Parts: sequence; structure tokens; C-alpha cells
Amino acid sequence: MGSRVISSAKEFYNTLRSLQDQESNNPCIYEEDTQILKMNGNKIPVLNIYCGNQPVFICEKPVPKIYEPDDQPMTKTSNCANEDTANEDTANEDTANEDTANEDTANEDDDDAEDDANYLPELGPQPLTIMKARQLLSWYTLSQNANVSDVDNNPVLHPLWVRCDMSDPARTAWVGAETVCTGNKVSAVKLYSITCKGSTVDKNALITLDVLKQEHKKRHPPSSTAIKGSARFSLFGSTVVENTTVESQNSVTVDFKWSHVESVLETPPLSSTATLNIRVAIGDMRSPMYEMYRELEFLQSLADGLRTGETEWMEPLESTSAVNLTKAFLEELQGTAKTLQEDAAKTAENSKPTTDMDTPIFNSFLERGDLDFVEQLWVRMRKSVTSYQDIGDCLKLVTEALRYGYIKPWIHRDSSSSLSKLILQSYHQQIDHVSLTGVTPVHMLLEMGLDKMRKDYINYLIGEELTTLNHLCYFLSTEVDPQEQVIRLRKLHHLLEVIMTCGTFLGLPYDRLFLLTQSCLQHYKTYPYDEEHEFKLQIKPALISHFYQKENPVLWRAEVSSGHGSREVRTSVQLSDRPLVDHVIFEADPNETVNVDSEDPAFFTTMVCCSLVNFA
Repeated sequence: MGSRVISSAKEFYNTLRSLQDQESNNPCIYEEDTQILKMNGNKIPVLNIYCGNQPVFICEKPVPKIYEPDDQPMTKTSNCANEDTANEDTANEDTANEDTANEDTANEDDDDAEDDANYLPELGPQPLTIMKARQLLSWYTLSQNANVSDVDNNPVLHPLWVRCDMSDPARTAWVGAETVCTGNKVSAVKLYSITCKGSTVDKNALITLDVLKQEHKKRHPPSSTAIKGSARFSLFGSTVVENTTVESQNSVTVDFKWSHVESVLETPPLSSTATLNIRVAIGDMRSPMYEMYRELEFLQSLADGLRTGETEWMEPLESTSAVNLTKAFLEELQGTAKTLQEDAAKTAENSKPTTDMDTPIFNSFLERGDLDFVEQLWVRMRKSVTSYQDIGDCLKLVTEALRYGYIKPWIHRDSSSSLSKLILQSYHQQIDHVSLTGVTPVHMLLEMGLDKMRKDYINYLIGEELTTLNHLCYFLSTEVDPQEQVIRLRKLHHLLEVIMTCGTFLGLPYDRLFLLTQSCLQHYKTYPYDEEHEFKLQIKPALISHFYQKENPVLWRAEVSSGHGSREVRTSVQLSDRPLVDHVIFEADPNETVNVDSEDPAFFTTMVCCSLVNFA
């Protein structure tokens, strides 16, 4: 019996080791009834605190395959000529007979089957039985114990976590194990058990700190203990409407950590450490950046058109055609270039961005008053063009006006677009010939937009003293191809949406916005564009106390700990507004009467216990 268990432990170890050595994270099936995945622990909320970003093994029941219409035999759509030819005569005869016999009902049945398949729910992760979970943990522990005679001194494995079906009296949702090393040798294993209870609004039914301390003492000898608290509050994001959570693409949450917890669900003290988690998606119509977003989207459509050969034109914002708008603009400028240049300079002087904190943070950004000729032309064209022909016709009007000296427009000294270079040449009555055919006009318009929007972003970031030009070099470079330039502008736009959210909604002071800006810039110099990324910012709780002190947390946690270093053991309870376990369905307690009008929040309870098993 013992040799069979050890043999099973070695086999299980070999499977885990093989998976651990693979670079890919593809799941593997073990003994037909267990699926093993390798992933980072922070992908699963309930494990995040204990595993962080380190890789772990997840064991669960394989998800059964659901029949889909696409999974049907390929006889009707197959292009495999050889196979079809080999069976052509027989297959055609059989098929003809079968189709004739079922002519009246086949189509109806197929449609019904397809409809049913389309409405099959997608299954999430599936749990194993508690007996199977304990068996897997036993094999894992044996494989890491060098004192077991038939087990070699095996290399250390990633932590193992197993989904459980909560069918035992304790309602265990997860069990886990991780090794404890002394030097290079595994000297112990920590065994974890995570139990869950459904939601309740009765605060008297929640666990007390005394009970939590007693649970810790059951598993660990008397020793000095510490109790710490943590909580998460949602400052901006999802809302609850008629007991249904409506998720938002934007969210700002704050995580608190503090010592000396005195009661369950206590409000974090002002001495806590606080970290903002900021996730913002661009394109919200309520954002002060929305018009800039539309401008960026038009720029993106031009870049996509050059890349794919097809452009999805946006709905024009002007009723007047692009050509007529351009003609009117040129007529307005004819013979008045010098006067306009002086007026524009005065306007620019009068509209310099203010650093007064009482001024809305976005005014200086959205109302740039020093647009030069090329930028004003861009504004008109991006609101009205609906075809390549429009772009070519408008630019032809402009180049002819320059060539014949009808206009002498002013431009910014650092303008880099092709049209700006033609304007500079026009000052000396020497203009290169430009063939406005093919994609050349689109290239020219894209350059105009890139040039204008770069200045928009500089105007805000430099004007608010949130960064310097040196820190923006990566984002403003014209040395890379236009497609990459658009990507970098999109990164800057996302950064500014984040800053706007924290500045306008949270009212954070300058020093916090400055640090957030530097953090975002540094991130996007290294990583690709990602609206799902959470930017983090440390703040003082007093800055946002009015947001959370009268609110309920979305997650509240107390933790009792003892020991030090790798041998530290912890027992914790977490109260959350939604289940932290996604592989079981929580049913309402039939003994609890729910008051629909009650403002008291309902909390799910998740308890994590840890035992330290030393190897002799």
C-alpha cells in the first residue's frame, strides 16, 4: 500500500515537473479526471494575497466539451479533395437516399439543434471532490519530503492549489500547499484550507476577532501574534442597480493596510497606508477628453487606412463639405496673412495655460488658442472629409494658393509635416511639386494631425508642469513610422485620461499628479498600450477620507499571524460584496429574511487557515 502511494506521488511529481519546465501555460489532463494549469497566482483573487505574482499549479475538473455547430463533421464543407474522391460514388448515393427520406424534417431539426447549441451556457472552472483534492495534496507533500525512503531529493515545485466542491461540512472551496525551504532543502510544507459562506446582512452572524484568534491558536502553539487589517473601497466604477452590478470600464479603488485591528469592519484609520488602483478606458462621453478622443480616433482611422487599404470614415461633424470649408478658409486668409499672424500671436499670449489650481484642470488643454494655419486646416478637414477624394481636393486648393502667393500663412517654428515644409518654401517663392495622387494626400493629412495633437499634449503636460520635454522624447519622436507615432500618441492620451480622472474626480494635489504622470510615462516607455492596466499611486488617506469614511468596503480583511520569514503562518477572514470563489454557486440562506429596503450591505465570508507541517 505504501509503495503504491509513493509511486503515485512520484508520477504526480513528474507531471508537475514537466509542466513547470515548459515555457507554455497549456493545461494538461492527469488521470482523465483532473486538469492541471500553470498560471500566476494574482490571476485568482482569493489566492492573490498568498501567492502574489509567483507561478502556481491549479488543479480542477476538466470542463466537459460542449457540442457546437462548428464541431459538426466536415462532410458538408470539407475541401479535402482526395478523401471526397475516394468515397465519391458511395457517399453521393447514400446521401441522396438519406436526403430524400428526410426531406420534410431535416432542415427544421438542424435549425433547432443549431439554436439549442447557440444558447448553451459557457461553463467556468469546475471543482474536484474534497477527497480527490486531499489525495493530490498528499502526493505533492510526499514528493517534496526528502525523508521518504523511495523519494529522491526532488527540486522544489511551484505551490499547488486545488478547487474543491464545498461538499464537506466545513464548505472547503480551495486547498493548497507550498514548500518551505532551509537553504536549498525543503524542510516543511504549508497546507492551506479556504472555506466560504454565502452572503448575509446580519453583522451578528459575522466572525469576531476573538474567534479568528482562537482558530489560529488551534493550529499553532502559543506564541506572540499580530493582527493586521486591510480593506478595499471603490471610489469610482461599477454601480449596483436593482441588486445587479453594472460594471464600468473605468474604476478607481483604494487599498488600505493598517495594524492593531480592534473590530470587524472597522474603518481604516488615517494612519493607514493607502494605494490607489486606477484603470481607465478612453472614449467615455462624460470625459472632458472626449473631443480629443474623437480627434484621435479620426487619426487612427487614417493610419489604419494606410495600413490595410480600407478606411472607415467617421460621420462628419460639419454640414458643409470639406472642399467648401477649405475654400472659405483660404478666402478668409487671402491678403491678410500678416494681420492674422499678429492677431494669432496676441491670442496665444492671452490664452497661455494658467497654473491656478482653482481653474478647471482641463481648460488649458481643451482650449489651446495658438493654432497655426496647418492646425486650423486639420480641424476643418477632420470634421468634414468623408473620402480620399475630399482630402486630395482640399490639399490641391491649399497647394495652389501657396504656389500663386494668394496666402502667406504662419506656422509654428517646430512644425514637421509635409504641408508645413511647403509653406516654408512659399516664403521664398520656391515650392516643390507634390503629386496629390494615390495615398500621398492621406499621408499629408495624417502628418498634420500627428503634429497638431503632439502639441496639444505638450501644451497640457508642460503647462501644468507635470513633466519636461526630455521625458516626452519617446512619445514625440518623428523618427519612427507613422503607425508607431499614432500608437505613442494613444499612450499619451490614455495617460492624460488617467490624470484627468484623478485630478477632476478625486481632486488630488499637484505632487500626487506629478508622481502619477512620471509613473505612467515610465510604464508606457516599456510596455504596450493596455487600457486594462491598473496604475498605482500611494496617497495619504486624509486626501480621500470624504470618499470612503461613510461608505462600505467592497473587501475587508483581518489577519492573525505568527512566526517569521518563510515559516510565518497566517489565519485570515475576508468579507466581500461578491464571492471570491468562481467555481461554485452560492445560494441564499433560507433562514435569513431579506429586507429589500435595508441599506445594510451583504457580505460573503471567506476564511483562510494555514498549518505548518515540518519534515522530520
